[in-house]
Amino acid sequence: MFEPTGTLRVFGLPPGADFPKALIDGVLERCKTRPPEFLATVEIYVNTRRMQRRIREIFDAGPARLLPRVRLITDLGQITALTGLPPAVPKLQRRLELAQLVAKLVEKQPDLAPRASVYDLADSLASLMDEMQSEGVPPEVIETLDISDQSGHWERALRFVRLTQVYFGETANEHPDSEARQRLVVERITEKWVSNPPQNPIIIAGSTGSRGATHMLMQAVAKLPQGALVLPGYDFDLPDHVWAAMDDAMSAADHPQFRFRALQNSLGIDSSDIAEWTKTTPPSAARNRLVSLALRPAPVTDQWMAEGPELTDLQTACENMTLVQAPSARIEALTIALKLRQAAETGQTAALITPDRTLTRQVTAALDQWGIEPDDSAGLPLPMSAPGRFLLHIAGLFGQVLTSETLLTLLKHPLTHSGKAGRGDHLRWTRDLELHIRKNGPPFPTKDSLSAWANAQADDGRREWAAWLGDLLDGLETVTARPLTDHLEHHLALARTLAAGPDDTGSGELWEKPAGQKALEQVSELQRCAGHGGVLAPFDYNTLFRNLLNQAEVHDPTRPHPNIMIWGTLEARVQGADLVILGGLNDGIWPAAPNPDPWMNRAMRQKAGLLLPERQIGLSAHDFQQAIGAKEVWLTRALRDAEAQTVPSRWLNRLTNLLGGLKETGGADALKTMQARGDGWLGMVAEMERISVSKPPEKRPSPIPPTSAQPKSLSVTGITKLIRDPYAVYAGKVLRIYPLDPIRQQPDAPLAGTVVHKILERFIKERTEETRDQAKARLMQIADEVLATDAPWPAARRVWRAKLARVADWFLQGEEDRAKLAKVFKLEQTGAAKVGTLDFTLTARADRLDRSDDGLTYIYDYKTGKPPTKKQQIEFDKQMLLTAAMVERAGFKGLADTRVGGAAFIGLGASPEVVPAPLDETDLNTIWAELETLISTYTAGEKGYTSRRAMEKTSYSYDYDHLARYGEWDESDTPEQEALT
Repeated sequence: MFEPTGTLRVFGLPPGADFPKALIDGVLERCKTRPPEFLATVEIYVNTRRMQRRIREIFDAGPARLLPRVRLITDLGQITALTGLPPAVPKLQRRLELAQLVAKLVEKQPDLAPRASVYDLADSLASLMDEMQSEGVPPEVIETLDISDQSGHWERALRFVRLTQVYFGETANEHPDSEARQRLVVERITEKWVSNPPQNPIIIAGSTGSRGATHMLMQAVAKLPQGALVLPGYDFDLPDHVWAAMDDAMSAADHPQFRFRALQNSLGIDSSDIAEWTKTTPPSAARNRLVSLALRPAPVTDQWMAEGPELTDLQTACENMTLVQAPSARIEALTIALKLRQAAETGQTAALITPDRTLTRQVTAALDQWGIEPDDSAGLPLPMSAPGRFLLHIAGLFGQVLTSETLLTLLKHPLTHSGKAGRGDHLRWTRDLELHIRKNGPPFPTKDSLSAWANAQADDGRREWAAWLGDLLDGLETVTARPLTDHLEHHLALARTLAAGPDDTGSGELWEKPAGQKALEQVSELQRCAGHGGVLAPFDYNTLFRNLLNQAEVHDPTRPHPNIMIWGTLEARVQGADLVILGGLNDGIWPAAPNPDPWMNRAMRQKAGLLLPERQIGLSAHDFQQAIGAKEVWLTRALRDAEAQTVPSRWLNRLTNLLGGLKETGGADALKTMQARGDGWLGMVAEMERISVSKPPEKRPSPIPPTSAQPKSLSVTGITKLIRDPYAVYAGKVLRIYPLDPIRQQPDAPLAGTVVHKILERFIKERTEETRDQAKARLMQIADEVLATDAPWPAARRVWRAKLARVADWFLQGEEDRAKLAKVFKLEQTGAAKVGTLDFTLTARADRLDRSDDGLTYIYDYKTGKPPTKKQQIEFDKQMLLTAAMVERAGFKGLADTRVGGAAFIGLGASPEVVPAPLDETDLNTIWAELETLISTYTAGEKGYTSRRAMEKTSYSYDYDHLARYGEWDESDTPEQEALT
């Protein structure tokens, strides 16, 4: 295949070239004079399965021929001669073992790290160990680094790094990790090739040699009689002096071509020794020259000034480039989606390339409005899929008290009860249970509370359903530390049973479809390695399981649009498209900020022979250089993100600065043209986003329902609402629309008032002759008993008890004073009274009615908040005045022929006070007459139920504001009365 030559065979393909297709073209060109069977002797090693699939797809397209052997570099260990090498230890198993070592170290020395960081530290240590094994750096090298460490950080880091020593030496040979085994494979193969080199063609294609083991293999292959390297995205436009300036990794590791310079040095060749693999012309040779100059290693301005004027074809270089600088990330996503929509309509193949997953999700959502689903190579993160969320919901139950929202979230999940019996009854019972919980609680459901609810309902199967559910969830809060195998067994058994339902022994739809199959694959891997996980607390198990799911993604290749793709930078290396959009070109995204290294800084890494943090930036720069060489390119960025103004990507910044400075050769004009094209698309998005108001805003509502539909009764608090916000009465009593209570009952002010009322009711009802101290002790004992049953929140119980204890003496002193006036007659008494000749009844529930020896009645109402002032009672809050008027009209059973001696609110808030009703300033007959006039005005249709008529504070929001379209109008607008039929 290759003619004998005295130099090593190292070839390159320029940026923008369709690498897999050009690779195959070069192989076929070199084999065209050979017999047909010769092609089958060619071995091609690539570094990704995507590249492997693409090469096979191109061959499969025809014509019929024998095929070369296309393998992954990682498949080298499967060669027959190396079968004696032990298999690699699964990565998950090694991470579990490291996690146990880290946990023990943190347990002995808690000042080193928090317990919650154990698995993150184990993952970071595993990555460091992989890198050490791949680069051939033993722990002894790390241990002997000469570091001046005044803060003690290195000494603390070494304690963790020393944990990895056990996995080197003999252990690495007998039980190697995947990286250690790959290096052993390469070492053995290269040793074998020295004495017995293969004579058939062997090609390594598409690798940059950035990892130690791969770099070593590329060196060996390049020296074979029929060996060759084909480098992707090789910059043939770089001058020799620039190549020579990239020998120092500390200053040049972030350059896109640095890895090729390191390969040249290790092979003992120069840049001129690297030949073109084929005569393939890149889509835009002029653009490649421009980008090559823009990305020169720093400092570059002198090179720009010297070589920039030689770029005379800048209009050609930029004619198919568009620069979009959107005002926000949302507008950027919409602009990209609009361009992709055009590509779908015109039949172009288009790809969005970006490492920003937020941007890809926004673009996908924008495309959905046109029914276009892009082929996203990254897929959906497994924790965001239905099986992933379901499994995580269940993992979160261990060691935690079951809350109502957690229970309902689990019951409503589409995989719950997805067995053969179907979900009809399950969803109906779940809905009924939710309404019950919203109205009555409890905030923390139990097996007993579920049974009590079901037993109070019709026996239509829900009792067995509630019993099944209660048995499954009972006792989960008591789960403590236990072996990983026990956690996993319990977790999966619970997941299968919940997914199947009570009448099915399978697992429902849990493991079906691509997402379920991927989840089963991850769970099966954890099952195989669980024996190495040790004993875990529920929190640690939850963290471990979430990390496991985060390592997988779900991709469904059957649904997406065939021509619209979303690629990561890895896919961009092996695919080709008519249109390439490089999105999210902001610093921190392109390139991403290097991950913080908790172990060593860059100088220490350089001394130890490990990879520098800039390596990843250099790889990302290489991806950028390859992608920007496509036929048509869009460069997009957002000027602002959610927090602040953004900084453009350093590569985009260089490109625009270089073009802007080349005014004499047309660079500035070309840049303006690129920006103008982008601004045109931004203008189309702005037009698409423009809101045309075809309907005027709603008026302030004041409906007048027919008399027959109007409420026939209201409580005294309802009258207050009728005065302040009549629309709320209309919505609740006429339309019968009621706000739902929250799923999880909160320890809020209304509930605090209910609990305090219950405490005081018991205290007064059970009172006997006792001293002040005895009364206080009994009051607090009752409070403890009521709080224990009615307030299942430890923190709220303590706060409410403390508040009651603070006002207890004041309340008891007031009780002594009230006892001198009258004796307790009724507690929590309900009453009702007809209002004049109207078909209307006023109702009330008095907290407390006292009766004196001379027949006078005293009314008291407890308030845990601030009671209404006298002025508020006269104008708006007429609850107490109306209750007093009802008493004098025999509205309460047992209180005929009585007069009201007094009425007051007993405020038990932070500043306890007694606020009397202004009986001396008002006449109860007048109050009653005003009520009759008010009700008759509404029933006669003279007044509408105006929204927010006289709110206490206009800044407050109320239950029915959204129904009244509040916001389209305000309190200054005149209500628009509307008679309803």
